[in-house]
Amino acid sequence: MDAPNDKLVRGLGPLDATMIVIGSMIGSGIFITSAESTRLVGAPGWLLLAWVMAGLMTIGGALCCAELAAMLPRAGGQYVFLRQAYGPSIGFLFGWTLFLVIQTGTIAAVAIAFAKFAGVFVPAIGNEHYLIKPIHLFGVYAISLSTEQLVAVLLIFLLTWVNTGGLAIGKMVQNTFTIAKTAALLGLLVAGLSLGWKATCAARSSAWWNPWANGWTSELAQPGLTIVGGLALALIFGKAMVGPLFAQTAWTNVTFTGSEIRDPGRTLPHALLIGCGAVVILYVLTNLAYVATLSLGEIAHAPQNRVGVASMSRLFGGPGASAMAAAILISTFGANNGLILAGARVYYAMARDGLFFRSIARVNAQHAPSAALVAQGAWAALLTLPRTVGVGANGAVQYGNVYTQLLEYIVAADLVFYILLVAAVIVLRQKKPDEIRPYRAWGYPLVPVVAIVLATLLIVDLAILAPATCGIGCAIVLSGLPVFFLWKRQPDNQSTP
Repeated sequence: MDAPNDKLVRGLGPLDATMIVIGSMIGSGIFITSAESTRLVGAPGWLLLAWVMAGLMTIGGALCCAELAAMLPRAGGQYVFLRQAYGPSIGFLFGWTLFLVIQTGTIAAVAIAFAKFAGVFVPAIGNEHYLIKPIHLFGVYAISLSTEQLVAVLLIFLLTWVNTGGLAIGKMVQNTFTIAKTAALLGLLVAGLSLGWKATCAARSSAWWNPWANGWTSELAQPGLTIVGGLALALIFGKAMVGPLFAQTAWTNVTFTGSEIRDPGRTLPHALLIGCGAVVILYVLTNLAYVATLSLGEIAHAPQNRVGVASMSRLFGGPGASAMAAAILISTFGANNGLILAGARVYYAMARDGLFFRSIARVNAQHAPSAALVAQGAWAALLTLPRTVGVGANGAVQYGNVYTQLLEYIVAADLVFYILLVAAVIVLRQKKPDEIRPYRAWGYPLVPVVAIVLATLLIVDLAILAPATCGIGCAIVLSGLPVFFLWKRQPDNQSTP
């Protein structure tokens, strides 16, 4: 068993831990992803149900994760849980995928979202305002540096630098911005629920559970799908949950800071359950505000998928849209701080176990894992630069972002890690029945079994609808296996059992 970490300091209390959960979850997703989900399911009832089901999966995962976090409150969190339950190879694959794309790709995506909304106030910040025009590399890939990408890189570097200053500074930034963006989200849903409900809104003018009555067809939602009727709707509903699920990801980030939580046996379970519960409720109510404010078409086809901005614009005009853009700036800034603060602790823990570069295990004079923070920040910044190359409807060349493509590939793989996390509660109760458990998962074993079944069904659903992306995602994860075995062959890289 690992020795307790004696280099990081326990400087996070109950409020700090809860703010990490809430702040890491609330980013740009809640303001954007409902557009795609609406296009897929075509009715307000199914849209809200997609968010409810995603929320139930989040709560189920949190109930199980809380037991593991209280039992194993160490730096690295989920990485530690998976390594203890299944061995170092599975723990390494999680950390590998986290560093390669999940954490760093999300940091890059959120930084780009911040830059996009900064462009609302500073027009010079734009995706096509190039400092270095796209340079085609190979296949459908290019690399560029636009003013939008530069702002994203600078944000990543700024927050990385802030967090090398120690836990006190990082948590102050996290708490401040989490409170501010939670207030902004509350303002959005209160305004929508109190001032909406006009005759043209989706809640009044659309068939709640009959998408066909709203002009929906399975072929329109999923081109090439030969299945029709209720089965088609059920399959596409699963795909509509992807956006809501990823809008709620990062709730495990607080476990990465396990060695820095005071009284972790109590604090971690409370932070996970209170934080996840609050965000799930906020998200469902916010989507109710969307359908109370906008028509179904306005949600599905909001400009650049900015449903939150469209909602506030409908209620308050230009000033409302500007206020919402400012709120999203605050939200993405705070979310990235939480992602950067927490993610580095995983690579730090891996390095201490001999599964990552030894230099990453260093902490600075402020007890911050500075080397891990710098490595994470450098890779996340690089992920903002590559572009995908495509051709638009008018024949013009269009450029996308590689990290977005990578995150799409990793959806199914991330669900696999979710299943392994939930199942680890069952595995460790068998392997370590006498381990002290300050908190025991409520609803055991029903809750973990239901969570595993739901996630498995969703993986199967995505494999049917998007087999190529699922396959590439699994390949990205499995690419870590040869790296793991090569690492293990080095005499100085031996992990702790």
